[in-house]
Amino acid sequence: MTTMIDVDGSSATATPPSPQHPLSSLTAAEIESVRAVVQALPETTEWTRFAYVGLEEPPKGEVLGWERGELPLPERKARVQLLDLRSARSTDLVLSIGSGAVLRETVLDGTAGQLPILDAEFEEVGVIANADERWVAALAARGLTVDDVVLVPLSAGHYGYPAEEKRRILRTFAFQQFSPTDHPWAHPVDGLTAYIDVADRAVIEIIDTPGFEIPQTSGNFDDPELQGSPLTGLMPIQITQPEGSSFTVDGEEVSWGEWKLRISFDAREGLILRQLSFAGRPVLYRGSISEMIVPYADPAPNRFWQNYFDTGEYLFGRYTNELELGCDCVGDITYLDAVLADELGAPRVVRNGVCMHEEDFGTLWKHSDLFTGSSEVRRQRRLVISFFTTVGNYDYGFFWYLYLDGTIECEAKLTGILFTSAYPGAEEDGSPYPFASEVAPGLGAPYHQHLFSARLDMTVDGVANVVNEIDAVRLPISETNPYGNAFTKSVTPIASEKQSGRVADGAVNRVWQIASTEKATSLGQPTSYVLFPTETPTLMADPDASVSARAAFATKNLFVTKYDPAERYAAGDFVNQHPGGGGIPQFIEGDEPLIGEDVVLWHTFGLTHFPRNEDWPVMPMDYAKFTLKPYNFFERNPTLNVPAPASAHCAPGHGAHHHAEQDVHDHSGPAVPGHHGAHGHEAHGGHAARSHG
Repeated sequence: MTTMIDVDGSSATATPPSPQHPLSSLTAAEIESVRAVVQALPETTEWTRFAYVGLEEPPKGEVLGWERGELPLPERKARVQLLDLRSARSTDLVLSIGSGAVLRETVLDGTAGQLPILDAEFEEVGVIANADERWVAALAARGLTVDDVVLVPLSAGHYGYPAEEKRRILRTFAFQQFSPTDHPWAHPVDGLTAYIDVADRAVIEIIDTPGFEIPQTSGNFDDPELQGSPLTGLMPIQITQPEGSSFTVDGEEVSWGEWKLRISFDAREGLILRQLSFAGRPVLYRGSISEMIVPYADPAPNRFWQNYFDTGEYLFGRYTNELELGCDCVGDITYLDAVLADELGAPRVVRNGVCMHEEDFGTLWKHSDLFTGSSEVRRQRRLVISFFTTVGNYDYGFFWYLYLDGTIECEAKLTGILFTSAYPGAEEDGSPYPFASEVAPGLGAPYHQHLFSARLDMTVDGVANVVNEIDAVRLPISETNPYGNAFTKSVTPIASEKQSGRVADGAVNRVWQIASTEKATSLGQPTSYVLFPTETPTLMADPDASVSARAAFATKNLFVTKYDPAERYAAGDFVNQHPGGGGIPQFIEGDEPLIGEDVVLWHTFGLTHFPRNEDWPVMPMDYAKFTLKPYNFFERNPTLNVPAPASAHCAPGHGAHHHAEQDVHDHSGPAVPGHHGAHGHEAHGGHAARSHG
């Protein structure tokens, strides 16, 4: 049962959606049922932990057939991944929620990746390392005891070390902490790393490179003394919608303007947008962040292995923030709770995990006509659906924006604290250290990237689509172009999967068009959407590097595959300690044809970060995004019907161009169906509030 919280704090009972949709998020009751099934399995022990519990989604054809009334409601299934903390036995199950039957069981042998890392394993790293005499001695050589430091557990990657084969390995750095309120990121104990087998509870190797001083600068950004006197002169900004928001939420179904969609939440991918349609026409069947990689550039003996798959190794959806009105979110806000499973398999509710709200977004269209005297303006607005997750030192917000004109955007927002090192000083020739920035005295911040893979399961006017690469083309002076002013475009269909690896190129205005092969406008143009990338570097590591094999998706800005319900994650199902070649390389191996097919786009976007002083001790927000925009999807501007602004000054034909516009651009926010509040948003995503859980 979902409780909806209105702005006045009263509560009301919400009727659960009926009939149940096959793509609905797992409920608390379903998670309890899954737990009961697992507890009854003969392999389950007191050390069994739930690494992942999520919906095993029915194939698209079954869902669409059920919606047309041609097929029965698909069976509800759950995917469950189990780890025995002592034996390291790892299993991947698919269960029938209705019957409790185990429909599929795979036992991992560790050669093709491991299950994601559990919090229970993270918590053991400090205990294991601090009990090792070699580790204690290495700290003592630096004038430290185990009580002086905190340890940061980190994924190990894969480097072909025989001692790590088929073992669950974590690596750890130490950071000095002077008091419980001191932020240890300011004091890296550099040159010291422990490699730990968390199942055997043993340190298998220590890398000890002496000679680094521990930085003594302060990183206490929350200390009033470091903050200085509060900035004065900032007048209040109030964002109000006196008549409430313009969208409605029924369970996980959202309606806003011409848009209809479903939203759900997953422990691995976080917020998922489903079955987006505009004016009753399908556009996007499923959109999510299927993977992300944070590769670091420092080749030092203690740091070369640093690269983190925050989705596949850590399951960043688990670390979704509980958002607070007036702090994270400002305005007329609808929150949604996220229901997940904890590591004992019990339901866990992330209160206000997803945020939904509307934002004014400036001018939608405007013209003051020279001949007729007509002067009209319309305001753009967008629906924001978002969530925030904290993975160690970084905080990520993922914001999906829907616009009145049919545009879709996805924006990643990055803040938090830099992962730090000791700055080694200048090179022998006097040049600065080439792989890190010095952001405070003696404190380094290694260069790194944040690369996200958006999985975009497109259905532009149906499931028969083609992806075209469109480039601007400069034409030379010729008989047909005597003055040299002409330019045109080239349109290249991506015919098969192995041809699909493409790189953005701003010099030719490269975009990728997802076009229907069955539907056309009255002028004969295929109806389509266009993916506008942001041209930034792809993976900077050498093509032969370990991380390049493991994060092959990040070596290009685009891959296209034929829809397969088993292909959900860009780096494969089991990313942790995978040797490489999973995910996209496997998906395109069959080189399926792509023209007129049900296509999935895998789009890499992100940032390459050379840290600056202004990023310390806490980073101002940085941004990375992409846009999907209708292209001949409509016969004309689809926003001609948007009402004129209510202000009498902006009435049609009354010289609105003489009056100042107020453009409000608050770009932030998360959600799963949840809770409602007013006054407050930096946008986030989850479940809806008027609260649905």
